[in-house]
Amino acid sequence: MSSAPKSAAIIGGGVIGGGWAARFLLNGWNVRVFDPDPEASRKISTVLDNARRSLPALYDRLLPPEGRISYHEALSDALDGVDWIQESVPERLDIKHEIHANINTHAPEVAIIASSTSGFKPSELNTNGQRIIVAHPFNPVYLLPLVELVGDPDHCARASMVLNALGMYPLMVRKEIDAHIADRLLEAVWREGLWLIKDGICTTKELDDAICMGFGLRWAQMGLFETYRIAGGEAGMRHFLAQFGPALKWPWTKLMDVPEFTESLVDLISDQSDAQSGHLSIRQLEHLRDDNLVGMMRSLKKSQSGAGATLSTHEQTLKLPKSHDLPITVSRAIPQSWTDYNGHMNEAHFLEAASLATDQFMEMIGAGPDYVAAGYSYFTVENHIRYLTELHSGDRIFITTQVLQGKGRKLHLFHSIIGPNGDIAATVETLLVHMNLTTRKSALPSAEIEEKLKSIANAHAAYPMPDGAGRHVGQARTA
Repeated sequence: MSSAPKSAAIIGGGVIGGGWAARFLLNGWNVRVFDPDPEASRKISTVLDNARRSLPALYDRLLPPEGRISYHEALSDALDGVDWIQESVPERLDIKHEIHANINTHAPEVAIIASSTSGFKPSELNTNGQRIIVAHPFNPVYLLPLVELVGDPDHCARASMVLNALGMYPLMVRKEIDAHIADRLLEAVWREGLWLIKDGICTTKELDDAICMGFGLRWAQMGLFETYRIAGGEAGMRHFLAQFGPALKWPWTKLMDVPEFTESLVDLISDQSDAQSGHLSIRQLEHLRDDNLVGMMRSLKKSQSGAGATLSTHEQTLKLPKSHDLPITVSRAIPQSWTDYNGHMNEAHFLEAASLATDQFMEMIGAGPDYVAAGYSYFTVENHIRYLTELHSGDRIFITTQVLQGKGRKLHLFHSIIGPNGDIAATVETLLVHMNLTTRKSALPSAEIEEKLKSIANAHAAYPMPDGAGRHVGQARTA
């Protein structure tokens, strides 16, 4: 029997609390929310809608079944029996002290207690013997993997294991410091940006363009120091420091000086921000942000860079569902990027989905990365796709794979793409040839691969020939 799902208490249901609720919920945890705001349920539901739309699109396997969410009027009820407690109340120390005292009274002894604070240190939070650590995430919490952990090493180590299982990247902060690591960097850029706008050097849009058209793209994959290592050329970081180190003494920045926060500065920045993106609603901006993040993170996953490496590691823990019939080789949600101007899944991505199924089948028979590294692989030489029903963004699909022939150099597969209602949405018939990667010519597979294929082909021979196998283009469908 499977163990009962774990549960998390979310204390404070704003943007960050809602993001935490979504991250836990969509990874199979039950979530218990405490927030006296009568609008808390509506606000969190909005965040959940965004998360359900975007988080599954990151993965080529389905996330666990969604947990249950409940809302509680009493803090003690919300904390009952939970494994993780995440406090995300406003950034005021008096409010945090009050809620932490109540949490400490009712929290299960084994529960991890974490604060989302972006600035306070654990020593400032734990004034009365509490056991709170800092687990500072980044918005949107359901997509961005980074969580800065600060506090008791043993508690942080336990928290790190949980966060890894949620597909997040826990970063241990070595020493307590105000605003931790990432927000200190953001604050430095923010201060300099305020000066540039106040002094009329640029507008909010022009400053944002400088980031997203340039170094922001570099930072997404490499960060600051690795980017500068490359800038140093073949001599690396040492040459870069020798070349640009003296610039630290030049008056390039007003880093330690803060512009006076006046109404005129607020009006200037607000008016420019309205001109920049006021034509889009906040919901439209959230969707745009999430779609762009999904696209970039999926690209980074292919190269195992930055957040993509964390995503790939988490995906490997998501098991394909068991089947009593033909093997399930793909189980995933349709990402928004797979749809086209007709509002449904584009024809090219049916083949991409089938290609993922073929890759998974290669893993099943032992012809995965190690086999390729040894100099052998299968090449696709022919495909035939039938489009039977529409699929849309967010639809959950799975693919079954039947071996029609698995003897000698040829491998003949038939993939059935099953839509959310259980009907076959498309079929992809694939013919592959075994290749020697050194000679780039066809060759017999290894004895181990041949034996596995023979066993699977014999088992699949018990199934009827699938409808559509052996068809040619334009052939009328059978009734």
